[in-house]
Amino acid sequence: MNHRCSMLLVAASVALISVSSTFAQSPGASPTQPSSPSNPGMSPSAGTSPASMPSSTDANAGASADKSFVKKALQGGIAEVQLGQLALQKSSNPEVKQFAQKMVDDHTKLGDQMKPVAEQMGVKVPDSPSPKDKSTMTKLQALNGDAFDKAYIKDMVKDHQQDEKDFKQEAQSATNPQLKQVASQGEQVISEHLQMIQQIAQKNNVASK
Repeated sequence: MNHRCSMLLVAASVALISVSSTFAQSPGASPTQPSSPSNPGMSPSAGTSPASMPSSTDANAGASADKSFVKKALQGGIAEVQLGQLALQKSSNPEVKQFAQKMVDDHTKLGDQMKPVAEQMGVKVPDSPSPKDKSTMTKLQALNGDAFDKAYIKDMVKDHQQDEKDFKQEAQSATNPQLKQVASQGEQVISEHLQMIQQIAQKNNVASK
């Protein structure tokens, strides 16, 4: 073997020894592998899905519905009081007069409970009935005796059937806690009124539907 080949063999041996030494010093070393995300279903930058976030549109719609209910309920309460006062003047039926007095008392109280809630919600408290209720009052003012009693009874049945539905729905769906409580109490009062006037309607042969 010539001198040049001997030098090449020596160099190769040194290189092999050096590589072996490197691996011996790092027994745990392994080829680098790409790291996988802890949750393969989400990217690192993924956040809360927009669909799971509460909708401000829904909240605004709920608040708007609450305000509409409060205004309508207050106007309806004023109408019940004024119609009750009219019945106390015009009716000669003791049961009708007793019911009319209850309308004045209970709806005055219910209105007083709802007014602070209306002010808190930024709803202007109405001081008169709705145009529809004003029209009803004008028609009743033109009647007397039995004709008045029957028209008043029929109107009270119809109004309280609708009011019971409205108050029940609001008691379940109101977004304002104070309004939810007042609506729940109002539902119970109106339900009692409805039962009373339906019994009066039956005794006086007035169709209750």
